[in-house]
Amino acid sequence: MAYQVLARKWRPHNFPEMVGQAHVLRALTNALDNDRLHHAYLFTGTRGVGKTTIARILAKSLNCEQGVSAYPCGQCSTCYEIDSGHYIDLIEVDAASRTKVEDTRDLLDNVQYAPSRGRYKVYLIDEVHMLSTHSFNALLKTLEEPPSHVKFLLATTDPQKLPPTVLSRCLQFNLKRIPLEQIIQRLDKIITEENIEHEKPALRLLAQAADGSLRDALSLLDQAIAYGAGKLSATDVNGMLGSLDQSLVLELVTSLATNDPVNLLQQIANLAEQNPDFITVLNEVLSLLQQIALVQIVPETIDKNQPESELILKLANKISPEDVQLFYQIGLIGKRDLPLSPEPRGGFEMVMLRMLTFKPATQVPVQISKPIINKSTTTPVPTLPAKVSSGEWGNILQTLKLTGGTRELANNCELKKHEGNSWHLSLHPQYRSILTANRKQSLKQSLEKHYNTPQAIHIRIEEADTPAMQQQKVQEEHQRYMNKEIEKEPFVVYMKENCDAQIKKIA
Repeated sequence: MAYQVLARKWRPHNFPEMVGQAHVLRALTNALDNDRLHHAYLFTGTRGVGKTTIARILAKSLNCEQGVSAYPCGQCSTCYEIDSGHYIDLIEVDAASRTKVEDTRDLLDNVQYAPSRGRYKVYLIDEVHMLSTHSFNALLKTLEEPPSHVKFLLATTDPQKLPPTVLSRCLQFNLKRIPLEQIIQRLDKIITEENIEHEKPALRLLAQAADGSLRDALSLLDQAIAYGAGKLSATDVNGMLGSLDQSLVLELVTSLATNDPVNLLQQIANLAEQNPDFITVLNEVLSLLQQIALVQIVPETIDKNQPESELILKLANKISPEDVQLFYQIGLIGKRDLPLSPEPRGGFEMVMLRMLTFKPATQVPVQISKPIINKSTTTPVPTLPAKVSSGEWGNILQTLKLTGGTRELANNCELKKHEGNSWHLSLHPQYRSILTANRKQSLKQSLEKHYNTPQAIHIRIEEADTPAMQQQKVQEEHQRYMNKEIEKEPFVVYMKENCDAQIKKIA
């Protein structure tokens, strides 16, 4: 017996077997069970999400010998012939190959005649947007006044190309991309049923490459099984897809986290030996940064089945949320500009180095690990660092969540020395007027509440590099960067060169 590809072998034969599209299935099920059937349905969505599959199941539901129902029997001759593609009253047309008006007229000549066997004559027109304007005009008349025994099931990946007159005469259902986890679950079920040795990470790689299309995922699964000689491993799938080893991307982001430009450039040099597409590499970096950001906000989002989950969690602890957002934004802008660089590797290096250059020196990462618990009060007690720097002082102030004058005082102080529970601060002379006994006492109480131990504060009036000043420097650097980026915008360049335009102010 000839081999049947997985995408055909595992095509759903009824609505419960469908993966995703619950909003569409619910509407169709209710319509079938309550006899509220429209004469024309339009299914839209990207490739491989189930448009024609749903249309074929709907055709079975309409003509099953057991009666109209959302659950066709699957055993009668009608169900069997529709599944095998031989049912006489299901007319399937690929509009991409029959675009001429003559083809459409030939197709519609027999609409007036009753179905040969079933209750309804069903016209399934795939990629309907490919029809010509004259073909749509020929179809429109039938859609306006269809015979009671005819149903039209239209499918398209590009509904914007359909005339409004056609759209208004159809019930439209927009099929969504299938979520990654649902594709993984389906692949896992299929490969288990097929009794093929496999690794879980390989399924995730295939699902990610499918980009929301279950049919693409099954086609890739077929290809991967053949590539691996009957086995499925993450290494083989990476090789087949030509995708990057995730460990290399993790190394790049680790270099950002540790502020290590030497190692960063070495890792880029290692990547260059594999002759990668650096836009793809940048996409992988952005994807990893997104995962880190999600874990920082909602730690439960980490996928424990992902082999890199532990390292991702460590990076989420090591990089501050602000830095993750900054890296991501710089990466997005760099992705836009990368095709303009003289040489891809050099352009990628500049994007990554820009992340380090604009990384503020005043922030330290949040800690996602479990806090230390004081058993007597069951209150989280932060660990007091043995030594605190200008950067960590700024982060401590953010944690304290000070307000009003106390916040103003703390922001304009520099931590000169920390010994035991004593804090030695310097207040810039420019701000001596904000030093009051009440504000100093309020700052002391906030530290004591935070660390759950008595604290002593000593403040001297002298030159200081304060968190407020550091933040202003960061903002000024960011503003200069944004000014340069705006100056390079094609529209701005055009207006300056051709219309003598000038930039007055960049807010």
